[in-house]
Amino acid sequence: MSKEEEKKSAQENEKTGLGPISRREFAASSIAILGTGAGATVVAADPQAAKRVGTAPAGTVAPAASAAAQMIKFTVNKHKYEFRVEPEWMLRDVLRDHLGLVSIKDMCNGYGACGSCTVIINRRPVLSCMTFAADCDGTVIETAEDVAINNPKLIEAYVMNHCMQCGYCTPGFVVTAKALLDRIPKPTEEDIRDALGGNICRCGTYTQHILAVKEVIGNA
Repeated sequence: MSKEEEKKSAQENEKTGLGPISRREFAASSIAILGTGAGATVVAADPQAAKRVGTAPAGTVAPAASAAAQMIKFTVNKHKYEFRVEPEWMLRDVLRDHLGLVSIKDMCNGYGACGSCTVIINRRPVLSCMTFAADCDGTVIETAEDVAINNPKLIEAYVMNHCMQCGYCTPGFVVTAKALLDRIPKPTEEDIRDALGGNICRCGTYTQHILAVKEVIGNA
């Protein structure tokens, strides 16, 4: 673009109110734009602008893209939400893209092979990349964000036992371990190995995960 064209463009921007925006403004607007696709749920950058269900922030529901779209209600980390979802939407994408719960990872590209997207649904560890959001109506979901707040001993044990190197798989392991301890407060080492067997760690810290869980139950 020539200097003359740049000057003309700047003048047009000034007239229309358009112009340079900060990275913060860009990020905020991007959140809104990305959520306004067909049938999507918008999570407003400004919490005050978000729709509230009960006492928890939630997204505003955009028009459905198809007649097959349906409204679901679920509880995530003790907050209630309602979303209009398409039949093909996976729970992982709804939680990450619309609720911003970035602890839910995707190491295997949605093939259900790594465990890094694990969440707890109704007290059971579940692969969110293999779970349709539409099937989660009425469920109670926990993610690593909630575990970090309400299970500090587990998190501390993971840190002190050096269970992570890159840390990418750690949330899935932590959530799986939490679900195990909820189900079996005093698991054996065999129980721990069996429960964590579906989670892959590319850094190879498997033995440390076992030590961390044993430390939480006092068997280290």
